[in-house]
Amino acid sequence: MCSHAVKRPNNGGKRTARKDRMEGKAAISNTTTSCVFQLLQEAGIKTAFVRKQSDTAFIAAHCEMIPIEWVCRRIATGSFLKRNPGVKEGYKFYPPKIEMFYKDDANNDPQWSEEQIIEAKFCFAGLTIGQTEVDIMSRSTQAIFEILEKAWQPQNCTLVDLKIEFGVNVLTKEIVLADVIDNDSWRLWPAGDRSQQKDKQSYRDLKEVTPEALQMVKRNFEWVSERVELLLKTKSQGRVVVLMGSSSDLSHCEKIKKACATFGIPCELRVTSAHKGPDETLRIKAEYEGDGIPTVFVAVAGRSNGLGPVMSGNTAYPVVNCPPLSADWGTQDVWSSLRLPSGLSCPTTLSPEGAAQFAAQIFGLNNHLVWAKLRSNMLNTWISLKQADKKLRECSLGTSTKATNFWGEI
Repeated sequence: MCSHAVKRPNNGGKRTARKDRMEGKAAISNTTTSCVFQLLQEAGIKTAFVRKQSDTAFIAAHCEMIPIEWVCRRIATGSFLKRNPGVKEGYKFYPPKIEMFYKDDANNDPQWSEEQIIEAKFCFAGLTIGQTEVDIMSRSTQAIFEILEKAWQPQNCTLVDLKIEFGVNVLTKEIVLADVIDNDSWRLWPAGDRSQQKDKQSYRDLKEVTPEALQMVKRNFEWVSERVELLLKTKSQGRVVVLMGSSSDLSHCEKIKKACATFGIPCELRVTSAHKGPDETLRIKAEYEGDGIPTVFVAVAGRSNGLGPVMSGNTAYPVVNCPPLSADWGTQDVWSSLRLPSGLSCPTTLSPEGAAQFAAQIFGLNNHLVWAKLRSNMLNTWISLKQADKKLRECSLGTSTKATNFWGEI
């Protein structure tokens, strides 16, 4: 069986009591899905998406689908209000609310609990869906929602809720985001105003389906497909400038630059000494302050670190110390980075990767693409720990079983 398949978004949309056809919907849906999956994949979320194939199709890895719809809600509306009388529309969930629905047409996709999913003992592509897998899908749903929510904010558009599905990649045996995410999968309210909704709810709310009404719905879908491409871009610029006291620290600084690249942040390396050439240090500082690009300075200086404090005392831009400590004098040298004169703010991290992450967290406040990578890193770290724990418990259980069999034979 081939490892990739061509996915063609539905031309008629998700199941509903109405079954009208929207001309051109497949292409609109494919554009939306491809952009969304590209954003998530570049952020580091594991998905089935490979690439856009044509106007109406994309290439995806072969997955066995898990028959559960995962819904994440920031704002209470729609079916949630019907199932939870007394909750007013507009109620906000912190953190986002996660719900699960079993895909069963005959019973109108009933809501399920985590316990029901576990007790169903699903097995797809050789992977049994247990507590670990449910936890991974739940955490992933929240992370995916938050990444897309953040991505829509620069366009002053509120992501109200989101429906997604997961599958098991038949080659890697991993749970990945699969199926499609198009305008049938979420609620979008420009400026947070429900009356301006651009999602499929505008179709559901029609009192009468006329050609004119369908054109209005189509324009809403086109509005989304045109703007979804902007999710892959950001107007916010930023860079890291690493200042090293000596070229002997180059290997340490290269690690910072490499880590910055994983967040999509440009990084420049410079050599200057605040002790031996303070005028040149301040000239370099002024060079980067003068072009208007937001900058985080990383000061790399061992022994007596004057570089970070001097920079911090002469710029309003963030400065972080990342001293390359030696085995002989490291414990003494680090104090020159930690003990600062009053009025200075220059945090210290000993890890080159930590310095890059510090910068990414600053830029992520105004750059949804950097923020998405940070959020994805958090998720993937959590998943790795969860899977490692599961593997360890399985090994322990196997060892315990062997011991029991041994004593039983005696």
